[in-house]
Amino acid sequence: MAVKQTAGREALGEFAPKFAQLNDDVLFGEVWSREDKLSLRDRSLITVVSLMAQGLVDSSFQFHLISAKKNGITRTEIAEILTHAAFYAGWPKAWAAFCMAKEVWTEEPSQSDAKSAHMASMLFSIGQPNEAFAKYFIGQSYLAPISTEQVGIFNVTFEPGCRNNWHIHHAKSGGGQILIGVSGRGYYQEWGKQAQELFPGDVVNIPAGVKHWHGAAPDSWFSHLAVEVPSEEGSNEWLEPVDDDSYKHVALCNTER
Repeated sequence: MAVKQTAGREALGEFAPKFAQLNDDVLFGEVWSREDKLSLRDRSLITVVSLMAQGLVDSSFQFHLISAKKNGITRTEIAEILTHAAFYAGWPKAWAAFCMAKEVWTEEPSQSDAKSAHMASMLFSIGQPNEAFAKYFIGQSYLAPISTEQVGIFNVTFEPGCRNNWHIHHAKSGGGQILIGVSGRGYYQEWGKQAQELFPGDVVNIPAGVKHWHGAAPDSWFSHLAVEVPSEEGSNEWLEPVDDDSYKHVALCNTER
């Protein structure tokens, strides 16, 4: 997906129109958009380290730190990146970079604080770690049975970035699943289709035989009710994981809408 940039034209469009055009259309519109070569996350990492190595901790550096955060680099990761680069780029440069990075990531809550806030936002319990199905998830999930009679209803919670593998609900007749958003922000995607964002109150009807996955956004906890539709000879088929590149593409597409 092409990266849209207008900063060059806004700042220098009249004074240096060619430079502005190269900045907006070539650097960002072409080079940054070559995701088949390097992901946006990797390009952000390279750019941040390159600017830090030159001691350029100005508004441009701040812009690229903000972009790095949007492209999926966490507070823990940026701290490790700058610490590693400090041994090669210079300690004073790292200090200056850390001061600015701390401002960009300052509002990011700790994992425990975010989890507590998410639990407080829900009517249903978060339940226990979903150990029985952990091998079918990337990241930590939690499971709370709401009803185990007549119709199975479970509150499933995903930590940020957590998602389940592609899977299919099979049935001779009936079957499938219904998802109802409870709290936070997440994604649902069917095979061959664009992913959709899920928010509290959103409902997804998943017929039997449809290959799909669901999980949390990278920057949000997410919970949904999973309603098991009664079926004859129902079963689940777990398939391949949703790899990091595919997941980051889903997150980027939904961020830019």
